[in-house]
Amino acid sequence: MDHKICVVPVMPMRATPSHKSEMVSQLLFGECVVELESGGEGWIKIQNQYDHYEGWVTKNQLTDIEDEFYYEITEEYTTEILSPVDVSGRLMNIPLGSFLKGMRHGEMKWGKVPVVFKGIPWKPDHIPVTEKLVKQFAFKYLNTPYLWGGRSVFGIDCSGFTQSVFRLIGKVLPRDASVQARCGDELTPKQKPHCGDLAFFKDKAGKIVHTGIMLNDFEIIHSAGKVRVDKLDDYGILNTDTNEHTHQLAVIRRFF
Repeated sequence: MDHKICVVPVMPMRATPSHKSEMVSQLLFGECVVELESGGEGWIKIQNQYDHYEGWVTKNQLTDIEDEFYYEITEEYTTEILSPVDVSGRLMNIPLGSFLKGMRHGEMKWGKVPVVFKGIPWKPDHIPVTEKLVKQFAFKYLNTPYLWGGRSVFGIDCSGFTQSVFRLIGKVLPRDASVQARCGDELTPKQKPHCGDLAFFKDKAGKIVHTGIMLNDFEIIHSAGKVRVDKLDDYGILNTDTNEHTHQLAVIRRFF
């Protein structure tokens, strides 16, 4: 297998091998991939190790790693909006939720690339999930602009937002809302939503097209235009600025 790791803060994954192609997702600093095929002119098709999402990227934003290192579990992440790292002797700022794969005493070696992180790493597996923790990370993304395919504080889509927050609280989610909606346990009509539940919304054809994180039984934080807090009623999302419904509720699911 040809394994690689992302060595830039954020890199786009595209539908076809072209900079003009739709961005389907992103990789964050420290995410590993496996190369699936070559497209020529520096393009390769890859699969993201974390969520198995596939897309086309330019390989000059990646560096080769050994197979054993690829399978090493990432336990630590960054928790500041931007964190400085030293990459091959040069300063780089990486976004919230970046992967600190293989770190030992603040140092990492990704193939031939040395990385030094001087911040405080976050280990979600060692922390119990609480309402305070969910809100702590969800609100770090507040006012981040909506970006189709985005997964960072520079721009994020609805499922990228839920996936990113869940990763920081130690929970793995698939990439797309329609797939996330098949995970967890559906709430019954008698159950009230609580902080950390995910609400999913449908279009006129009944297809899941949107998601967000419940803050309590009547408020939701989600990425729509930007990451924002709105009301939730029996119909769906009620925009607090316009007092208009924007998304029709399909289901609410519980993950912990």
